[in-house]
Amino acid sequence: MNDRSSRAVLEKLIGFATVSRDSNLDMIAFIRQYLEELGVESELFYNDERTKANLFATIGPRERGGIVLSGHTDVVPVDGQAWSVDPFRLTERDGRLYGRGTADMKGFIASVLAAVPLFLERELKRPVHLAFSYDEEVGCLGVRSMLAELERRPHKPILCLIGEPTELKPVLGHKGKLAMRCQVKGAACHSAYAPYGVNAIQYAARMIARLEAIGEELAQSAYRDERFDPPFSTVQTGVIKGGRALNIVPAECEFDFEVRALPGFDAHQVADELQTYAETELLPKMRAVKSDADIRFQSLSAYPGLATSPDGEAARLLALLSGSDEFGTVAFGTEGGLFAHAGIPAVVCGPGSMDQGHKPDEFVSVEQLSDCDAMLARLVNHLSADC
Repeated sequence: MNDRSSRAVLEKLIGFATVSRDSNLDMIAFIRQYLEELGVESELFYNDERTKANLFATIGPRERGGIVLSGHTDVVPVDGQAWSVDPFRLTERDGRLYGRGTADMKGFIASVLAAVPLFLERELKRPVHLAFSYDEEVGCLGVRSMLAELERRPHKPILCLIGEPTELKPVLGHKGKLAMRCQVKGAACHSAYAPYGVNAIQYAARMIARLEAIGEELAQSAYRDERFDPPFSTVQTGVIKGGRALNIVPAECEFDFEVRALPGFDAHQVADELQTYAETELLPKMRAVKSDADIRFQSLSAYPGLATSPDGEAARLLALLSGSDEFGTVAFGTEGGLFAHAGIPAVVCGPGSMDQGHKPDEFVSVEQLSDCDAMLARLVNHLSADC
């Protein structure tokens, strides 16, 4: 690849339709070849089916802890969205670069790859690590195998910079998430004899109402953090399925719910409270009609929140790189909580805005991409100094 500018690299990356349901291997192969051409070795961490992979590479001395630059390669679908441009072909218009993933978060990955020649030119005193993951959009799933390997290595990174879109504003915290599925098994019968059946939808509705009550309690709880918007943990039901016909009492119903938890709040408390309600209040009534009626819970995904100290080395470096010590939080989740849980302090700062993420005509501005290039140039200066 002759043109290694961040815009040129981003054009290549947008061309890979790495929707989470599909493979990311073509994009990973491109990145790996890009690095090989520059003399940088990389390693891959595959999923069990070997259809997706994380990529990890190190530039600089390996005997010291360094800085991880982390980004996810997967993007959300474009199905049903009204795009005015081809979502998987970079389009520049009025100072904006359009395409799925430009903001969330291939713009950052492009800037990182564009900075690799600069990292190689300078004699780094600490290494920089590139960590590109899969399946972040479906629960921060892919990065876990890569983190498990990093935990076993003798020189653990001292900091992880996650380039999620924050308009390059420094972020030290976000909420965690627990996603659950509840499956209700009732008993079907003709709707004319409804009392002789077990209506799975109605029992699911009772649990959803219970979740709403729990959410209202959390909103009034003393456990708050005004740095977040909203400043309390939240609960919501997002998907529900059930029933076959109006004249049949439904025997099955399932719904998915999530908890967005402040750092320090255990989201499983919500799931445990709902399960206790199901077991003590609902199941006895259901089984009085049909003995094999049941309510089951399944964990879909979970990741911890992030609450990096504003007084630590990670925050100081982020202030240096971003040019601001006005640290904030974001409402969306990142892989940062998982890095922190692995003992690697994490911060979040990247080009673009999540206001554009997951929407049709997603974009990152040319100016933001350029400013990210400048931030990484400051990181090069820092790592090549006696830090």
